[in-house]
Amino acid sequence: MATSDIKGVQGTIAFDGEWITITKPQARQGEREFRIRAADITGIRVKPATRLFYGYVHIILPGSAAAAESTSLSAGGRPRHSDPHSLTIPRRANDAAVRLVAAVEQTRPTS
Repeated sequence: MATSDIKGVQGTIAFDGEWITITKPQARQGEREFRIRAADITGIRVKPATRLFYGYVHIILPGSAAAAESTSLSAGGRPRHSDPHSLTIPRRANDAAVRLVAAVEQTRPTS
């Protein structure tokens, strides 16, 4: 399977057919990479970006609550940047986010 990539506002999400890798800069720690096996996730939330607000992709893991969305107007309802399982996306990445979700859903076990 081909790799799916999303270039976010401050980071990237890559999917190689088995692993989702979220890479984003962390304050005073340089760039950090978070790897999640696609078969282990319980879902993916995507909020498409608009002309006025960025959107996001959020990976939901078993036993963990979905990240809270910020209520400030400037954040546009996105999870905090510090959340390791989400990435803020610009409007030009909306189509790539849809393709990523479709690719991940194909690899997840059905039950």
